[in-house]
Amino acid sequence: MMEYGERFRIAVFGSSHGPEVGVTIDGIPAGTPIDPARIQADLDRRRPVGRRLATRRHEEDRLIIDSGVVDGRADGTTLRAHVANEDVVRAPYERTRDTPRPGHADYPARVRYGPDADLSGGGIFSGRMTVGLVIAGAVAKTLLAVRNVELVAFTRSIGSITAPVEEQEPLSSVRERAAKNEVGCPDPAAASAMEAAIAEVRRQGDSLGGVVEVRAEGLPVGLGEPFFDSVESAIAHIAFAVPAVKAIGFGAGFRAAEMRGSDHNDPFVWVNGAVRTATNHAGGILGGLTTGMPLVVRVAVKPTSSIARPQRTVNLADGTPATLGVTGRHDPCIVPRAVVVIEAVTAVALADLGLRGGFLP
Repeated sequence: MMEYGERFRIAVFGSSHGPEVGVTIDGIPAGTPIDPARIQADLDRRRPVGRRLATRRHEEDRLIIDSGVVDGRADGTTLRAHVANEDVVRAPYERTRDTPRPGHADYPARVRYGPDADLSGGGIFSGRMTVGLVIAGAVAKTLLAVRNVELVAFTRSIGSITAPVEEQEPLSSVRERAAKNEVGCPDPAAASAMEAAIAEVRRQGDSLGGVVEVRAEGLPVGLGEPFFDSVESAIAHIAFAVPAVKAIGFGAGFRAAEMRGSDHNDPFVWVNGAVRTATNHAGGILGGLTTGMPLVVRVAVKPTSSIARPQRTVNLADGTPATLGVTGRHDPCIVPRAVVVIEAVTAVALADLGLRGGFLP
C-alpha cells in the first residue's frame, strides 16, 4: 500500500493508464465540511487543459466522492475519492517496453516487479498519481483553515529564471498574482520570461525544471513531533513521494551552508506582545518545531524526463545499446502543474501533525 500519515492517513491508488486514480483518507473528524467544488478547484489547477505549454493529454479529472461524506460533511469513516482515466494512449509505451527511458523508473521498476508490470504512462510512478495527493491536500487545507492556517504555493524559479517575491507580501496577494499567468508565478516579468523559456525548450525537444515555494502562516508555536517526525521530516517525507522532486529546503535552505552563525541565527524580538524573530532564515522551524513565524519551504523539481531528443539507453531483450527518442504527450516543464501538488502535500503533513499535537480537533 502507498500510505502516509499517522492521524490524517492517506493511501493513493490506481495507475497512470488504469481505470482510475484516487485516494482514501482516514482520520477526518466527523462533521468536517467537505466541499466538492473546493476540491475540484484544486484538481483544475493541476490539469493541463487550457495550458499552452503543457501535455496534450486531456483528462477531465471530474471528482467522484465514493464514500465518507453525508450531506456535505465527513461522516467519520474512510473518505474515498477518485477521478477516471479517460484519455489513455498505450501505444508509445508498448514500443519502449524493452528500452527503459532515461530519467524514469522503468528499469528499477522492471527489476523489482518483473517484465509484466504495467508501466504504461509510468504506471504507479507517474505524475498522474498526484491526483490523489491534491484531493487529500484540499481536505487538509479545510482542516487547517479552522485554525486560521493559510497556505500558498507558487513557482519561484524555472531554469535560471528566479522571481523576486517579498517575504512580507500577504499570502492573499501572492496567490492572486500567481493565478494570473500559466506558470503560477507572482512576478509578471519573471512569469513572462519563464513562459518564453518553456516554449523555447519545447521547440528544442528538451525540458526544464525549477523550484516551487510554499508559505504557510497561522501555525502555532511548538507544532511537530521530534525526533523523527519533526516538521521538516514530515514535509520532506511526503514531498519526496511526488515524482520529479529531487531536493527540499526550509528557510535559507542550502544557502545556510554559506552563512555564518551570526548571520543565520534569527534574533528574537517582541512584536505586539508576541515573540517573533527579526529574520526568518530558519523558515519558521527550530528543533523540528514551528516557531510561530511563517513556514517557508522550497522544493526542487527536476526537468521532465520524457524528451524528444535522442538519448542513449539499452535494449533489455537482446542486451545491445539503443537510442531512444520519447514520443507521446509530455510537459516540457512540470513545475507549473506541480505547484498545487506541493501545496497539497505540505497541507497533508501539517494536518497530520496538527491532529497528533492537539492543534486540530
